[in-house]
Amino acid sequence: MTRKPWDLAFTAEPAEVAGLRRIMRLHLGIWGLHGVVDEAQFCVSELVSNVITHVGPGTPATLAVSMNGVRLRIEIHDPDTRALPTLLAPKVDSEGGRGMALVDAVADRWGVELGPDRKVTWCVLSTGLASPDGHVECPGVRRAAALLEMCAATNPPCLPGVGRLGRAMAEESAITVITDLLHWLHAHGCDAEDALDHAQTRYDAELDGIGDGFSLRSSV
Repeated sequence: MTRKPWDLAFTAEPAEVAGLRRIMRLHLGIWGLHGVVDEAQFCVSELVSNVITHVGPGTPATLAVSMNGVRLRIEIHDPDTRALPTLLAPKVDSEGGRGMALVDAVADRWGVELGPDRKVTWCVLSTGLASPDGHVECPGVRRAAALLEMCAATNPPCLPGVGRLGRAMAEESAITVITDLLHWLHAHGCDAEDALDHAQTRYDAELDGIGDGFSLRSSV
């Protein structure tokens, strides 16, 4: 899977935070990084709130998201190079000063980069990926991999290879397996179309309601 960097300009206002959180959830769902959504949304909220509090409401800012190896990198750009985020140890009853301390607790690392006319406050989160273009393992993925490994005994291209060609061959093999399963269902008196609909519904549910444009029905 290719995860291209993206960015979004916004105005640092409290009303914008919820929208930025939704956009983050959507993009991470497309990238297959559901396990890190909560942490990423939290960091976005705190980094944007830091700009609102210390630079000021209405500040033009940018959210930039990319992959740093197997880690997710989140950046907030703003034009004030003087108001630097500070890691504080607030008192228990303090209502402020907790933001960056909480980001520090959630993220692997965070920091600030200064430019001539802007600063970038960033953090990185672990994703659970084994490789930058890989996917996070889950029971369904492991079962599918085992099935493809069994298929490889009679059809070597089933196993994912390296590069675009290898991925294309693996995708074709997976589609072949899905097609064979539909034939098996039909041969045993089951409604293959109904089973396909149920599979799509379950797949969508496991993605927590966030589709990535892939449809089982369109693949077979």
